[in-house]
Amino acid sequence: MPLAKDLLHPSPEEEKRSHKKKRLVQSPNSYFMDVKCPGCYKITTVFSHAQTVVLCVGCSTVLCQPTGGKARLTEEFPVVLKAP
Repeated sequence: MPLAKDLLHPSPEEEKRSHKKKRLVQSPNSYFMDVKCPGCYKITTVFSHAQTVVLCVGCSTVLCQPTGGKARLTEEFPVVLKAP
């Protein structure tokens, strides 16, 4: 009796939806990103699941607001994800 799906080769969308500890190779859901302020062009490192309001160091502009899970960027700032 063959299985309905391949357990050794899950699709990328199945891996993304599964719990971080139940994946074939464990990996976190969080990440760091560099956000460039549109006013003063300074780069600030922001955690994806930040629990406090992140302000720009140069001009005190609000870069992201905390939500229940991931932090929400206030505007469309240029973002570069950092490699682990």
